[in-house]
Amino acid sequence: MSSDASVRGTVRVRVRDVVRDVVAEVAPEESSVIAGLAQFDDAAVVRLLGRKGSRREQLGFGPGEIAVVVTPVVWLVVDQAARQLGSAAADGATAGARSLLRRVLRRRSAEVTVPSLTPDQLVEVHRQVLDAATGRGFERERAEVLANAVMARLMLSSAQTQTQTQTQAQTDESADGGRTGDASPRGDNSPEE
Repeated sequence: MSSDASVRGTVRVRVRDVVRDVVAEVAPEESSVIAGLAQFDDAAVVRLLGRKGSRREQLGFGPGEIAVVVTPVVWLVVDQAARQLGSAAADGATAGARSLLRRVLRRRSAEVTVPSLTPDQLVEVHRQVLDAATGRGFERERAEVLANAVMARLMLSSAQTQTQTQTQAQTDESADGGRTGDASPRGDNSPEE
């Protein structure tokens, strides 16, 4: 599966892809953690990373047990933002039924995706990452670097959405023959002789 899934004409990036890209840029020493988390579905990762404990969680996989600090901040904030913005678009009853069915059939939960974000939404995600990072003991400068990296990755997804929308509009126009309502090139709807 590609990192960007097309849904109803918009590009949606998976939360795990945002996290992978940001960690690779800002904290490459945590890349093995991302690889280890790949075996879990998104809901399990959020439960694992969201556990209360020390500021610097120790995960029991990867080369040696490393202190994980960036991954939880990015994953939890981006996941929360994606859910708040409706990427898991289902009402409570439908979501509950799906969850029960997944448990009965022992299937993984659906991957959480982030829709294209407006500039205001991007600023809010930036603020949330900054708050979460400083709340976990990051120095302000490092928290800014992390928040900027998340915002840049999400902006890339938004740019891809705009490009795809423009391409689709051009394709639709080409399929229509470039006409805006006239049935013939002359505009009189009569057959050529």
